[in-house]
Amino acid sequence: MTDEPTTPHEPRLVTETGVDARIAEIIEPVLEAMDMRLVRVRLSGQNGLTLQIMAERNDGSMVVEDCEAASRAISPVLDVEDPVEKAYHLEVSSPGIDRPLVRKSDFERWEGHLARCDASVLINGRKRFRGFIRDVTDTGFSVERDQPAYGEDNLAVIPFSALAEAKLVLTDELIRESLRADKAAKAAANEEDPSGEAAEPAPDDQV
Repeated sequence: MTDEPTTPHEPRLVTETGVDARIAEIIEPVLEAMDMRLVRVRLSGQNGLTLQIMAERNDGSMVVEDCEAASRAISPVLDVEDPVEKAYHLEVSSPGIDRPLVRKSDFERWEGHLARCDASVLINGRKRFRGFIRDVTDTGFSVERDQPAYGEDNLAVIPFSALAEAKLVLTDELIRESLRADKAAKAAANEEDPSGEAAEPAPDDQV
């Protein structure tokens, strides 16, 4: 895992389709103006109809107050553009510890950790993989499978162009790394504003 700063305008490798894509197009500029990045948009039938938006600050942090601020900024823009025909509940949250991996920098940051990945095409005869992220390059990454079947290759190279979905798997090591990263982010924030009080992050901050 690396702690290099992420690129604010780095494009996502995994994007939405249909109405979700239209919503993403509307809200991304709003989040960027707040020094935040969109992680995922998902319109689901949960609780009637729920618009779930995952976002994070460019340093990877996202506390409850950030979620509230993002929600306040996004809501009026969505009201004007009106991309969803029916009434819905807006839910803005952090990516959480077992987060989706949607940018190249996500794979670089969490290299060595366990993830589940889906490919859009067959790779080594399969589309779904679970294993440790290895050897991240400009064009793709490798998955070292933690539970390979007998006779199967334990290493698969997945091009970013063939990536359909990826998400970290919750492990003790991942939790430790996430807590360390949160602590470092809070320390950096306090250095910038010694008089400020940083809010305590939660694994799944949301509003």
